[in-house]
Amino acid sequence: MTGNKKKHKFTHYFIIFLTSFLLGFLLNNYLKINFDYDNIFSKNNQIIDDKKLENKVEDLNLSNFWEVYNLIKENYYDHDNLKKEDLVSWAIKWIVDSMWDKHSEYMTSKETKSFNEALSWDFEWIWAVVEKVDAWVTIWNVLKWSPALEAWIKNGDIVLKANDVDLKDLSLVDAVSKIKWPAWTQVVLSIFRSWEKDLLNIKVTRKKIKIPSVDSKIFEKENIGYISINMFWETTSTDFNSALKNLEKTDWLIIDLRDNWWWFLISAVEILSNFIENWKVVVKTKYKNSFKNEVYNSFNNWKTYDKKIVVLINWNSASASEITAWALRDYDKAILVWEKSYWKWSVQQPFDLSDWSMVKLTIAKWFTPKDRAIDKVWIKPDIEVLFKDEDIEKKYDRQLEEAKKVLKDFIKLWALQLVVDNYNKNIEKNRNK
Repeated sequence: MTGNKKKHKFTHYFIIFLTSFLLGFLLNNYLKINFDYDNIFSKNNQIIDDKKLENKVEDLNLSNFWEVYNLIKENYYDHDNLKKEDLVSWAIKWIVDSMWDKHSEYMTSKETKSFNEALSWDFEWIWAVVEKVDAWVTIWNVLKWSPALEAWIKNGDIVLKANDVDLKDLSLVDAVSKIKWPAWTQVVLSIFRSWEKDLLNIKVTRKKIKIPSVDSKIFEKENIGYISINMFWETTSTDFNSALKNLEKTDWLIIDLRDNWWWFLISAVEILSNFIENWKVVVKTKYKNSFKNEVYNSFNNWKTYDKKIVVLINWNSASASEITAWALRDYDKAILVWEKSYWKWSVQQPFDLSDWSMVKLTIAKWFTPKDRAIDKVWIKPDIEVLFKDEDIEKKYDRQLEEAKKVLKDFIKLWALQLVVDNYNKNIEKNRNK
């Protein structure tokens, strides 16, 4: 009996040991799998180690690159004046530029630092978005409420000098530093404008400003509600919902998305939920790895705004603005008025590198509810209305006034396409008079 007890006890311990071993083995592999899973799908910045890097470039023949580098090192007269870091940086820039994606870019550690400072919102300047075109700095987007707008600086203006400092051949970061200074100081910008004969010297007073994400008002004569979305940010949908509630007694609505190039997707989804039936698709995000694809649906407790809508867009309407405009159009909820949009329907993610530089890559693209891929394809408005020269002088908002006329037709004719056809027919009649 004693021997049987010992044997039974040994068997009991062996089973516990074997079970523990198997559980440990499975748990270890489970954690390993999940660790890899998190690495694959993590949206955090990634640093690639040397071993992984070697595996990644096995399919690239870099022999010519090293041949050229060695030739430079051995034969180039001014080689001693070159910085290896600069050679590497420019090589990476050319790789990224060769993708022909204007939204993907590489930034050196210095450029990354300046970029992060700009994102901090703690700066004072003329409040216009600029980009580098050839050797010069070009005004890409004059923001609403900005000193640049008050000084009548226009999108497309080319800035040659700032306070007599030539900006030619400066990097974008260095050029911006000449424009950006403390609030209430002034900068004189020498500007080339394509339709002006002479160079313009425009004085701008720098300010620190707070741009409201949403403006709203009532055009009492026509009883039209008007909401201008100036940016898509964390609080924008809350601000929009409050404005929409205050406009409940109006007969119809104009949503102004002009000059709004902000990217906060969730705010756009939340705003669209006011207009699109519950659980219907608002926008789709598609990645290189289709397993990561996302579909965003409307959520609104089955209550939707059922009055007629006109949306104002222009070539500075991008990202979240285009998502909002096209979702409303896909569901025949709104007529789009003014000019074609910017065509920015892609998602970028920054990746920090080991030397504190950064590469920003397009990792996904957005698709409309009807699965239209319109990245690099402009949203064409249903009704095109362009400014005339005298409008700028008289500060007459022709697009807004035409939008009011379109809304009146929308109420009478009801059908969206009938309104568009009727408007275009009237335009043609006026031309032939």
